[in-house]
Amino acid sequence: MKRTGGSIVVRALEDEGITVTFGIPGTHNIELYDALAESQVVRPVLVTDEQSASFMADGYWRASGRLACVNVVPGAGLTHALSGIAEAFMDNIPLLVLACGIRQDIPQAYQLHAIDQLALARPVTKAAFRVERGTDLYPEIRRACALARAGTPGPVMVEIPVDLYLQRHEVEHDAWRAPARPAAPNGAEALPAVAALLNDPSARPLLYFGLGAARAGADLVTLAERLEAPVATTFQGKGVFPESHPLFLWNGFGNAAPPFARSVARGRGVTLAVGCRFSEVGTGSYGLEPPGPLIHVDIDSQVLGRNYPAVQAVTADAAAFINGLLPLVRQRPSDASLRQAIAAGHQAVWKDWRSQRSERVTPPRLLRALQDELGPETIFTTDSGNGTFLAMECLRLERPGEFLAPVDYSCMGYAVPAAIGAKLARPDCPVVALVGDGALLMTGLELLTAVQQRLGVQVFVLRDRELAQISQFQATALGRKTASELADYDAGGIATALGVEGLTLGRDDETATVLRRAREIAAAGRPVLIDVAIDNSRRTYFTAGVVRTNLLRLPWGDRLRFIGRALARRMLG
Repeated sequence: MKRTGGSIVVRALEDEGITVTFGIPGTHNIELYDALAESQVVRPVLVTDEQSASFMADGYWRASGRLACVNVVPGAGLTHALSGIAEAFMDNIPLLVLACGIRQDIPQAYQLHAIDQLALARPVTKAAFRVERGTDLYPEIRRACALARAGTPGPVMVEIPVDLYLQRHEVEHDAWRAPARPAAPNGAEALPAVAALLNDPSARPLLYFGLGAARAGADLVTLAERLEAPVATTFQGKGVFPESHPLFLWNGFGNAAPPFARSVARGRGVTLAVGCRFSEVGTGSYGLEPPGPLIHVDIDSQVLGRNYPAVQAVTADAAAFINGLLPLVRQRPSDASLRQAIAAGHQAVWKDWRSQRSERVTPPRLLRALQDELGPETIFTTDSGNGTFLAMECLRLERPGEFLAPVDYSCMGYAVPAAIGAKLARPDCPVVALVGDGALLMTGLELLTAVQQRLGVQVFVLRDRELAQISQFQATALGRKTASELADYDAGGIATALGVEGLTLGRDDETATVLRRAREIAAAGRPVLIDVAIDNSRRTYFTAGVVRTNLLRLPWGDRLRFIGRALARRMLG
């Protein structure tokens, strides 16, 4: 049986359970798009920029755990998409990147879009390879998808020369099969030693969970309750442990956390870290120290002990390891003083937030009101910078897949396209994008995609007319701001031009009315843009902690120089 390369690739996508591709068609992949038009399973989504295509595929997976495809033309299509691919690579998000290649069946040089795509992609993908023969199209796509999901997830790029799409190839019926998937390590050999450390009566464990622990699900709660241990999570791991639980501490536990969280963490005697790698952002610029001996469990052996030495370094799938550990862990008595310290700490934080008075919109009140209005199924996407840290600190989430943020690559422009991807993945859930007014200028035109796809995403533009995170760092450390204040623009005019309804939220007392109207618009399948006069005058715990950590890292002479310069500039206005 002979089939075109395009139809073979579409069959591979269908068999992988991929239901959506994001991209822009070009001269090199029109045969693929023609085959997609015949598919009853795979939906091609047209974007306005390929960077957004990779952000959408990223958001799709984070919200649902299902793989999506980035579909790009050679050259510029790939280079535009690289920022989102690199974000997925740094944050361990699986993507299938289908990159067209130039013709291999003619000898001429200087073809359209001809660059070394594999060399570009390899540093920011788990793997990047070219399909050389038509008969290899199906198995190589299936292999790429398996690789993207396996072990430490990440993007995988497959380059398909245009001539393989255009030509027909012989395919045997028994070729339609998935590759074998190796079993993940379960760390069984380390279980007795880990259990001994945790069962030590003087240990008083601290649990630290990352996104890699998400599949452990309810076992994480069982473990915490059996050990009567406080639980901190990474930023990406926000929601893997229910944040209404009395043992939930904070997203982090070092200098970038509130005083109560730091105090509780300091009193522990051993740390069990699962599914995390202690990255710069998650640790607040390495401003934390795991208390006592560290037990570090992760599927990626290369991260173990990389930033903090571990007495037990265990290469294992988190879910399998926790499941094996539970029978070996002894039940500890309830610790009323610990639970009271955590509860009082959270209450004090919220009381402090509520004390903020402003003629604009205060972030904690806005985010609490959003959760009250939209409910616990709401998915939040954020953008690089202050919006991520505000949401991380103020939102209380009960499950993973509801806090979608660009963390380790921290690429601006993520929130709007990621919200579109999330809404396509989970259409019955409210989806909110928290986007800075600087980031909106990068990918805000994707609201046109939301209109075309009839997606009721709610885009809240946190409008302070500056690059909030950078301007706060500049003001704190340098005593002045440089090139971080934005030129003003009409957000409502942008919404109108894109066919999106625009709302304005200027003060806290308008919040309930505006949120109700935004929910009504989104429920009708229409995107809505809300221009929020946000008050970012108060620094997050994260910002204050990172500034403090980095200042104390400097030699004394440079510390005094920084402090003196900032004070002098403030005194001089």
